[in-house]
Amino acid sequence: MTENTHTTTERPTESVEDFTTGEGLRVLLRRLHASGPGGWRRDPLAAELMVFVAEKYAPLARKHGLDPWEAASAAFDVMRTRAARTAIDPWAVVTHAVRITCIFEERAQGLLCSVHQARRPHVSAFHDPERFSDRDNPLIDYDPAFHVTDPTPTVDGKSQDEDEPLAGASTSASAAVEDAIAFFTLLDWPPSTARAGIEHLCGALTRAGTRQATYEALRRDKHARAQLDIPRTSWTALLKAVLGNPHPAYAATAAGRGVLLRLLIGEPVTVLLRDDDLVLAVSLAAPREPGGGGSR
Repeated sequence: MTENTHTTTERPTESVEDFTTGEGLRVLLRRLHASGPGGWRRDPLAAELMVFVAEKYAPLARKHGLDPWEAASAAFDVMRTRAARTAIDPWAVVTHAVRITCIFEERAQGLLCSVHQARRPHVSAFHDPERFSDRDNPLIDYDPAFHVTDPTPTVDGKSQDEDEPLAGASTSASAAVEDAIAFFTLLDWPPSTARAGIEHLCGALTRAGTRQATYEALRRDKHARAQLDIPRTSWTALLKAVLGNPHPAYAATAAGRGVLLRLLIGEPVTVLLRDDDLVLAVSLAAPREPGGGGSR
């Protein structure tokens, strides 16, 4: 009697039901699909799969401020599709879909709209709504929507006529420098210190070509500050006041233009003296002694 030596090549049931692998998930999804309506409710392995999915995508959900079961819900939706059942790597398809859903779910909550709308590029391009009181600085100082550059110089809010001789275009660079020196002198800066600092700044501006490059170069120039005998706090205040705040958010504001540019576009010294923030910053930074004084 001859024994049957043929071995079977069938896979164990445990390996087929191991949904943690790509092949096992594919087999389970096909079986659930073939079982028809109600298959996900009746099959006990489906409940285990959803618990595993919720734990697997919990970190991704928390990253986007969502509940883990919201990520599990997104995974459930994609696992019922044909793409997940026929994919080479079903888990890769599910993970990618859950990540995209979490991203747009977070955007929808921020934009106060539906997920369907948040997926549209022309909607998701907007920033999240903010209250006017959400930030310490006024909204007009950093929001580009409020940045308006008026090509016509104004004085006291009134536009100057083209026939008036005091148009901003007629202000020369040398006159603007002298007015800037006079402005600092009126705010308790020693005349010699104000003249030496502003003239040195203007020379550096001529070489650098841009206000931002000049500000960055002079801010670190300890040698120039030592030669001019100006304290560090006074030197920094001088640079910000004359050149303006270098941050792009302030480019179209009075703080970003600086004293020199405001004088060049036609604003007189009397208008600058009405800028309380500028006057306060310049006067507080004035050197205590004629030769500079103060701590460095």
